[in-house]
Amino acid sequence: MTSLQKTAAMLVAEARANITEVTTEELLSRLGDPRLCIIDIRDIRERQKSGAIPGSYHAPRGMIEFWVDPDSPYFKPIFGQADTDYVFHCASGWRSALTVATLQDMGFAASHLKDGFSDWVAQGGPVEQPQTAPRPSPPTKAS
Repeated sequence: MTSLQKTAAMLVAEARANITEVTTEELLSRLGDPRLCIIDIRDIRERQKSGAIPGSYHAPRGMIEFWVDPDSPYFKPIFGQADTDYVFHCASGWRSALTVATLQDMGFAASHLKDGFSDWVAQGGPVEQPQTAPRPSPPTKAS
């Protein structure tokens, strides 16, 4: 097996050295702030299994660069709001650190929840079950 020049942990450490990290306590104190926009980049199955921060917006990590770019055909207006503080989060803070570092390179201002959703839950942060569309019933055989 070929050894890597940089490990995932090294990439996360580099990202964290260059971005703004928000603690769970800081984010809890800002709930209800109309300027705050919490972005959950976890997989949809993670949100369905463990819940979500109330009012958070789900944006899959694989689409972030396209959703924030106003010139992209995939741009989402939520990312074009003026005077908004965007705080991204994942489960433990690794994916969101890498995401925010990339967005910062693009010129998009954001921070991330340092210890992620797992710390949010551990510290008693509110959690809601996200709304999901009902799955269609499987077809039945006609008798």
